[in-house]
Amino acid sequence: MNKKYTYVWVSLVILIFGIIFIPRIVERLKADDVVEIDRMNTTSSDGGLSYVLLNGKKRKVPSFQFINQDSLVISDKDYLGKVFVVEFFFTRCPSICPVMTKNLVALQNEFVNDESFGIASFSITPDFDTPQVLKEYAEKYGITDMDWHLMTGKKQEIYDLANSGFNIFAAEMPDAPGGFEHSGLFALVDKNGYIRSRKDAFGNPIVYYRGAITEEMGENSEGEKEQIGILKEDIKRLLEE
Repeated sequence: MNKKYTYVWVSLVILIFGIIFIPRIVERLKADDVVEIDRMNTTSSDGGLSYVLLNGKKRKVPSFQFINQDSLVISDKDYLGKVFVVEFFFTRCPSICPVMTKNLVALQNEFVNDESFGIASFSITPDFDTPQVLKEYAEKYGITDMDWHLMTGKKQEIYDLANSGFNIFAAEMPDAPGGFEHSGLFALVDKNGYIRSRKDAFGNPIVYYRGAITEEMGENSEGEKEQIGILKEDIKRLLEE
């Protein structure tokens, strides 16, 4: 009899658990709460794209003010209301910059009719990359979008923006091609100035997009796959928000 009553009580507990908790679990799965809360709790999602967090807060583009290829003063406020891509480059770069620029030109042409899209390119050799040099570079690569600003200014401010503001590495390195080293990454920013990205297979943001690999390449010699295709998709998603 004792065994019989034990089985009854166990069955009753299982039944109660199923009635109370399983519907809650199902609802959390539907709402994607398991991914957002139970994993590393490093992202929040809106429209399918993650916010990049720093100390638990959504990471926003820092304030900046530089001179563009037309000798106009451009600041972060000029990009509010626009989805834009950020890069750090230099015109004499003999390695990855030409590939990055061609990828950005492809994005420019993809969204040529959308006034809510822009690009921000910051030179890491501002002493050489004067507005006139940047203007010639723009003409060479077919940069025509009025919202694509190639910017120059005080060197330390640009390096602070790259390394501290965006965490996109840039530095003088005599042994590197052209004497400077940078990561070749693109940052994606939404209309409100927040850095956004899609998630990886584990539910964490990829943060940046590889800018130095073309869609035609597929992947580079290190096995890194191109991300320009998914960047196009994510730009479209943010433009629709």
